[in-house]
This record gives sequence, C-alpha cells and structure tokens, in this order.
Amino acid sequence: MNADALIERAIERAVVASEGPNAPPKLGAAIRHAVFPGGARVRPQLCLAVAQACSQNDDLLLAAGAGAAIELLHCASLVHDDLPCFDAADLRRGKASVHVAYGEPLAVLAGDALIVMAFETIVRECIGQPDRLSKVMDIVGRSVGARDGIVAGQAWESEPEIDLSAYHRQKTGALFVAAATAGAAAMGADDAPWGPLGERLGEAYQIADDIRDFVMDEAALGKPAGQDAVNARPNAVDSLGLDGALEQLEALVNDAADAVPEDCAGADALRALVYAQAQRLTPKHINSAAV
Repeated sequence: MNADALIERAIERAVVASEGPNAPPKLGAAIRHAVFPGGARVRPQLCLAVAQACSQNDDLLLAAGAGAAIELLHCASLVHDDLPCFDAADLRRGKASVHVAYGEPLAVLAGDALIVMAFETIVRECIGQPDRLSKVMDIVGRSVGARDGIVAGQAWESEPEIDLSAYHRQKTGALFVAAATAGAAAMGADDAPWGPLGERLGEAYQIADDIRDFVMDEAALGKPAGQDAVNARPNAVDSLGLDGALEQLEALVNDAADAVPEDCAGADALRALVYAQAQRLTPKHINSAAV
C-alpha cells in the first residue's frame, strides 16, 4: 500500500472510531467536514517519508498513525483558526468552514474532538510496538502544547507584542518538526537528526503561505485571501517585501533539502519530496528558479 493510501486509511479509522450509535450525529458530520476531503496531507506525507528513509522495515502502521494524528491536529487548528474569535473565516479548502456549516458550538467541539482523536490514533496504531509509544506521544504532545506548540503559536496573536520567530516556529513549524521526528521515532530510529528538516520545512511553508495570502485570490486559495493584512498579523511579505520573501523561501527550501541526513537510505527521495512541495506551494505566476 502506498503512502497516501496508508495515511487516508489511518485517518478514516480514526474518524470511524469516533462514530457510533451513541455519538451525536451532527458532531460526527462536523468532524468529517473538517477532515474530508483533505488538503495536501503534507505533514503525514513527511512523517511517512522520514519513516521510510530510516528503515527498510515494511511495518509502517505506527508511522502512519503518527502522521494521521498530526493531520488531525492540523485540522483541529484550522477549525479553531476559522472561528469568529480568531480569523472569522467563512471558507476553508473551497467550502464553508465548520462554524459556518454547523455553527460555532459544534465547531469548537469538533476541534476539541479532533485533538483527542489524534492521541487515540497513536495508541491504537502502536499495536506490536509499545516500546515506541511513549516517544511518539511525547513528540506529538509537545507539538501542540502551550509552551512550544501550536497552542502557543495561536496565543501570540493575543499578545500586545508578537515574537515573530516564535510565532512562526510554534504555529506552523511545530507540526512539521513533529512529523519529521515522529516518523523516525516510529521506526525506532534516533529522531534528533530529523529536527532541522522539520524546522526548515515549517519555516518555508509559513513563508509560502504568507506569499500566497498576499498574491492570490480567494478562488485560488480556497479560503479568504489577504487575511494577514485584514487581521494585522505579522508576515514575511510585510517584513521582507515580496522579493525578499521569495528569496527567503528559496533559501529555506535548499536548507531543508540539505538537512536530510546523508546516511539515510531514502535521502534522494526525501529531497525530491521537499522540492515537489515547494513547487506546489509557490504561486504559478511567480518565477523563482529554486522553487
């Protein structure tokens, strides 16, 4: 089974496990609305790519579970980001955001449920590899925490002064670091060498997102455009200019490719994934040789 199929199967299992005769049907529908159809599944793809680069073992269940958990956490963050108390966004992935489709109470609860489901997923998928559970749980847990995770990243928007580096590192980068390091840990490999890859990719993704928000319209993005300006959020285009942001993106993509450990079996395939994602994220009408 290929990586995409493994990821979707693990996500589907997680969602199905939250459903049942005693479960509120509208909550279940809101959860499915948040998760399917998915985006590019960049984070779980990275998790599985690192897992495959670390080991020739075909047992990728825990890695797929970790990747699925990280994707569920990402979906939860999007549901909450779109709420009126944050971005007040009515559109996500080309369709109505969860709070528009199901109301604010169910959107809050769907986001909460997705967070819980993420950790249930890791536990369920670790069958046969219990010795790796605590490490993977620790990695994923820290990526959403109030000190260095996406909760901290979101909270910076409520501070009178924003630490831009911490804001980007926590709100966007944390889940990329978790994806890379959890992929290694799920295979019993040392996760430490993989942190820099996740960090550089997370930074690149954030800058690419800032560029897209600046130059693309709502129809192309599948979500409201110009939100950084509307919400007065710090962003790369505002601080560096469009040309400077593009140069920074190019440098980060190259740094991410260089951060792939040379001694791993799948180094070339992983670097190809880095460049493919960079191409996907960069608006087609913007020319940048390295991306």
